[in-house]
Amino acid sequence: MRTSLLNTHAGAMRRRALLLAALLATALSLFAVLYEAGSAPAATPQEELKETRDRLEGVRGRSENLAATIAEQNRAVDTLIGEVSSLRREQAAVEQQLGEAEAKLAAATKALERERDHLEVVRDRLQRALAVLRQRLVSMYEAGSPDAINAILDSENWSEMEAQAEYLNAIQSYDDSVVGRVKSLRNEVRSAVLRLADHRAEAEEARDEVATMEREVSEARAAAEARFAELRTAQEQRRAALESLQSRESALSDNLASISEQIAAEGSDMTTGEVPAPLNPGQEAQVITESEASAPASAPQAVKDVISAANAIAYTPYIWGGGHGSFESEGYDCSGAVSYALHGGGFLESPLDSTGLETWGEPGPGTWITVYANASHAWMVVAGIAFDTVGGPGPRWHDPWVDSPEGFVVRHPAGY
Repeated sequence: MRTSLLNTHAGAMRRRALLLAALLATALSLFAVLYEAGSAPAATPQEELKETRDRLEGVRGRSENLAATIAEQNRAVDTLIGEVSSLRREQAAVEQQLGEAEAKLAAATKALERERDHLEVVRDRLQRALAVLRQRLVSMYEAGSPDAINAILDSENWSEMEAQAEYLNAIQSYDDSVVGRVKSLRNEVRSAVLRLADHRAEAEEARDEVATMEREVSEARAAAEARFAELRTAQEQRRAALESLQSRESALSDNLASISEQIAAEGSDMTTGEVPAPLNPGQEAQVITESEASAPASAPQAVKDVISAANAIAYTPYIWGGGHGSFESEGYDCSGAVSYALHGGGFLESPLDSTGLETWGEPGPGTWITVYANASHAWMVVAGIAFDTVGGPGPRWHDPWVDSPEGFVVRHPAGY
């Protein structure tokens, strides 16, 4: 009996110890949760906003070196575009010269063939005339030459004498004509041979010129293609760097958008489809013709200078690569025209291609000037009217716009 009580008491003691241990573990767990909650409270929106701003500034700080690299790549690409454009124009000029040389060769060859045909005809005539002359000489040898005195003496009357005289004159005239014909044809053959030699020399000269032009065209084409390959490589390298730069900033765009629209605009360059805010009355430029626009009186001087520069090149021919490598050109492509106008307002020191314009200036639409750019095209809106190379063979003004903002990176000069 004592043993049973002792066993019961020992079991109770063990159960109390286990329960106490469980309560202690639960308390410790609760204390840990409360301590963790107290030591790491949820971030407030203001703190999250500050943290996101700090992260964005850090990303932009780390992007400075990369941005400088892209700027250098922009200059290199622009130089290559200018060189490729120049080489292509040289190639076109040489190809035009080749066409002229080929036309000259075709004309010389045709003249040579005509002269050969003419020479054959004249030679046939000369052979026939010589045959007649030989036959006449043989007849004269066999019959003897008619004697006018004997013909007169042998005539029985005046009429017969007159008839004999006419016959002798006719024979003499015929003989003279045969001889004259032979001489004339002989001289004509000689002249034809000389002309044939001249045409042959012209054809050979034209053929040599064509061969020279073909070599020059081949060399010009090879040079343009090699330079264009370098351009494509440089563009790909710049695109990779650009995507790296944009990805660093755009990676924060979702967080920024959930916090503040203002931060979203700062954190992403890709403001696709944005249009400038409507201008106040009197701030809109006017399209006089596609080649001329008038700036509003209230516009800043830089905006007026942009419009003036655009007027200066409006309706110039569209030339691929025109306005790159140098602002001065016989014609302009889309980004070359935009670059020229922005340079006129003092916003650019050197031309940019459309990809380069994707990172130019500030993100989003501007008040006075908005540039739309992507990898293949660029255009801009100045004081409400569009300047682009769409709708005609070269840069011109449009109101309403011809291009759509969709699918373009939207940029503007700081303060405009």
